Amino acid sequence: MNTDHSAALRDTLLAARAERRPLTIVGGGTKAFYGRHSADGHGRLDTSPHRGIVGFEPSELVLTARAGTPLAGIEALLAQHGQRLGFEPPHFGAGATLGGTVAAGLSGPRRPFAGSVRDAVLGCKILDGQGQILAFGGQVIKNVAGFDLSRLMVGALGTLGVLLEISLKVLPRPECERTLVYALDTPAALAAMTRWCREPWPVSGLAYDGGWAYLRLAGAEAAVAAAHRRLGGDPAADGPGFWEDLREQRSRFFQYPALGGTLWRLSLPPATPPLDLPGHWFYDWGGALRWLRSGADPEAVFAAAAQAGGHATRFRGGNAGDRVFQPLAPALHRLHLDLKRTFDPDGLLNPGRLHPDY
Repeated sequence: MNTDHSAALRDTLLAARAERRPLTIVGGGTKAFYGRHSADGHGRLDTSPHRGIVGFEPSELVLTARAGTPLAGIEALLAQHGQRLGFEPPHFGAGATLGGTVAAGLSGPRRPFAGSVRDAVLGCKILDGQGQILAFGGQVIKNVAGFDLSRLMVGALGTLGVLLEISLKVLPRPECERTLVYALDTPAALAAMTRWCREPWPVSGLAYDGGWAYLRLAGAEAAVAAAHRRLGGDPAADGPGFWEDLREQRSRFFQYPALGGTLWRLSLPPATPPLDLPGHWFYDWGGALRWLRSGADPEAVFAAAAQAGGHATRFRGGNAGDRVFQPLAPALHRLHLDLKRTFDPDGLLNPGRLHPDY
């Protein structure tokens, strides 16, 4: 299905603006848990009918699609041409869309080695809070001069505008992938992952579950085999399954109820020593992304992340009406407020989804 629904979306927004009625932007709904929950009484702006591939140039490694386009369909099309999305996005459900993927700004295990969602965005078209359709960026890789407004939309959770179209750079699929496992304690695992990231190995994934470190190699078959010979390790029984379950949070750490607590997502310098916080840990991105299941006081988690030079997000669990994202420094908070007022002066689009006041 290929449907341009932008006019209908604009009409809905303008009607809501006339009534000064806030809107909750909805696509496939698979990321609805993420961020603060909107207040009751909001209208609904459904982007899922606005779908279809607008342009795809396999030889240029560029794809443009409407926001409601199913993520699975995009990945299937790319696979037919031996390509993929480099940032390995999580779906969290069959209904995942391109717009929700970009708005949430979440990347999978390959992110440190192939780039983030933000790195992949070349341009976008949005509907702002005044009903204007605006276009930023373009469809070529070297096109940015000055402030890159298109990448502001990544991770903004729809608070700055309704995504209509997104242009992305894509990557070729590697000839070979192989996952190796190592029995290590936490200090040894962090040291090994830091070393592997600094050395010229064809790494595309590094994770640690508290007992086993997982190293994914990707590239030419000869290069992967040579790296395996030098690095040792045992081949994983199901390497692709391990990384897919990690990406989709289907592995035991995410699904086992007895672990309990709030699920926290901490972004930290990869060589950061283990933080003094109670709970159960899982390390991804070579130690730069750390998942914590804990009943610790939220302010203690935010403070520990900030002290380590990173930030924390209350990802699942707890009261989603409370603070979810790391508190911002005053100057950065003012900048966020200024951007919100510029793109959405009436505060109609997903108000309160990121922080209590915008």
